[in-house]
Amino acid sequence: MTDNGAPSTGATPTGAIARPKRRVPFWDNARFACIVLVVLGHAVQRLTYDSDIALGLYLLVYAFHMPAFAIISGYFSKSDSPNRRQMARVITDILLPYLIFEGLWALTKWLVEGRADPNLTQPAWTLWFLLALGIFRLVLPYLALLRWPLLWTVLISIGAGYLPNIDSTFSLSRTLGLLPFFTLGWWLREHDIVERLGLLRSRAWWVFAGGLAAFAVAGWTAWFFVDEWRAMSLRDWLFYDENYAAIGGTQWWAGGVRLALMLVAIVLSTAFFALVPRSTHWWTHFGQYTMYVYLLHSFVLYPFRESGVLRNLDPTWLWLPIVVVLSVLIALALATRPVRRVFRPLVEPRPTWLFADRTLAAKEGRRSDPTGSRRPPERAKIHADPRQNG
Repeated sequence: MTDNGAPSTGATPTGAIARPKRRVPFWDNARFACIVLVVLGHAVQRLTYDSDIALGLYLLVYAFHMPAFAIISGYFSKSDSPNRRQMARVITDILLPYLIFEGLWALTKWLVEGRADPNLTQPAWTLWFLLALGIFRLVLPYLALLRWPLLWTVLISIGAGYLPNIDSTFSLSRTLGLLPFFTLGWWLREHDIVERLGLLRSRAWWVFAGGLAAFAVAGWTAWFFVDEWRAMSLRDWLFYDENYAAIGGTQWWAGGVRLALMLVAIVLSTAFFALVPRSTHWWTHFGQYTMYVYLLHSFVLYPFRESGVLRNLDPTWLWLPIVVVLSVLIALALATRPVRRVFRPLVEPRPTWLFADRTLAAKEGRRSDPTGSRRPPERAKIHADPRQNG
């Protein structure tokens, strides 16, 4: 049986045995770990104004967590020309949730703050990543036609920072800034790097130790030089959301800072993947529902962020661990079945009335995460072993 309940097949006409490719726990673990870091980064933000330790943790998280998410998204993306169902999923999985939650944010601000400035060209808070995913998917088939697609995307990312007219409109600055990481994920899958090197089969002790060492060094660097990072507005550089001049990078070599940060992101993402568990745990299946956490957690954090409750919390050694634990609990809670049942029409809209072919919005093949977390299982062919033929 496949992991979605479909019966497995036997021998194929070519003499090969087709068997279902079961879900790989590693990827679900990595997705859920990433979304916990997203929640943590947003929850810790208000503490960074009063605590160097909190700012160091914040910089460490932002140095790699969205690049890692982009790598995972790229790994499960296809560069082939999209079929009709895949095109429909861009509408149902990305465009419609974006419109729905933009509307919800406008309503929330109107009710709470007495003002609302609905502007679909300026994504509200976390919604920029939905637009980025949509653009990533649109441009990937064209990037795949080029030689050295990774090189081109790196040049695009660095070059975009020099152009003042590339800004947060339609999250274009962040999209172009993170495009190399998305392309890297696709490139790894396209060249079968993970499978060929057996990166998910076993993990040597030195791989785990190396991942811990990388984070230890990065964490110490983020904390020890925190005054320097604050002076250069490093957090703004890590957002990939502004041109260099707007965040103080007026020198001609400002693009070198972005290149250095991209290299740091790759190193820390590699260390992160080295630390992610490869086996199934009780929380592994929550990795299939990261879009619920991504879209809903900002509403949970909104009253705490805007009320100032998270400011001036002292001592840091007490409140920072509490915020970390609460971030994990929020991510777990928002991925549970009751929450998914209530908010599914918003996160996973399936408006059959919208399509000329109503089957394009049917529930079959439903996915709760446009990163491909619930992508239907693929079938792998294994050549028949003559010794098994009796």
